Amino acid sequence: MTAAPDLLLGLIGDNIAQSRAPLLHRLAGMQNGLAVRYDRLVPTELGRDFDAVFDGCIAAGYRGINVTYPYKERVTARVTVSDPLVRAMGAVNTVLFSDGEAHGFNTDHTGFIAAYRAARGNEPPGTVCLIGAGGVGRAIAFALAALGASEIRLVDRDAARSRALARDLAAVAGRTRIIEVPSAEEAAVKATGLVNGTPVGMDGHEGSPLRREAMLGAAWAFDAVYTPSDTRFLSDAESAGAAVISGWELFFWQGVHAWAHFAALPLDEGRLRADLRDR
Repeated sequence: MTAAPDLLLGLIGDNIAQSRAPLLHRLAGMQNGLAVRYDRLVPTELGRDFDAVFDGCIAAGYRGINVTYPYKERVTARVTVSDPLVRAMGAVNTVLFSDGEAHGFNTDHTGFIAAYRAARGNEPPGTVCLIGAGGVGRAIAFALAALGASEIRLVDRDAARSRALARDLAAVAGRTRIIEVPSAEEAAVKATGLVNGTPVGMDGHEGSPLRREAMLGAAWAFDAVYTPSDTRFLSDAESAGAAVISGWELFFWQGVHAWAHFAALPLDEGRLRADLRDR
């Protein structure tokens, strides 16, 4: 008989077979002498919809779950969100089950800030072309405003989604100018930063949301996709002269911050990073 884990966690999302989240949290547990089980939960593979899988996590006694594409906005209806900024984002990627309630957090937001600062220090983002106004795009947009971006140009195939993000972001953006742009090529003109917040480029969704020629002149680029970490978007941006920030960095920091919610135990971040790279 297999012993029960000290901590039962999971990830709900589509196309997550290559996710390294289970390994990250198992390694975090090992640092603290805890046996962690972290399950990949794909609704279509389980033959259930998102809400049924979510309810199953509660019934099975999960301590918490991460939520990824395409459910980060949908899950907000199922959780209590105490942070007004996360409520304004309208997207949650980390859920903690405690005291009979589901509490929602967004560690994509804090994770992007950590990844950006690790790469660019206190340098402001400047004018940013942000492609994708879905769950991760919303978190990154709010992070860019917090980092002091002078302008955020929002692009999404769904104009209503882009419009909704612009409205929600304007309430907290301070001096950051928020505009909606119909195409990524137009939004990239004279942009300081380029951000892919779409699933384009991930395993099963090959390609890039922006042509290499449109990237010329940008100072930096970030891709939220981390499987694979060497996406066409980033390789094109690098060859166009931009300093690149891998989605792996967002994956790492959002995981570290999620662990703080799940376990509230310390981590040797350098050791965790090395262990992940070695496996």
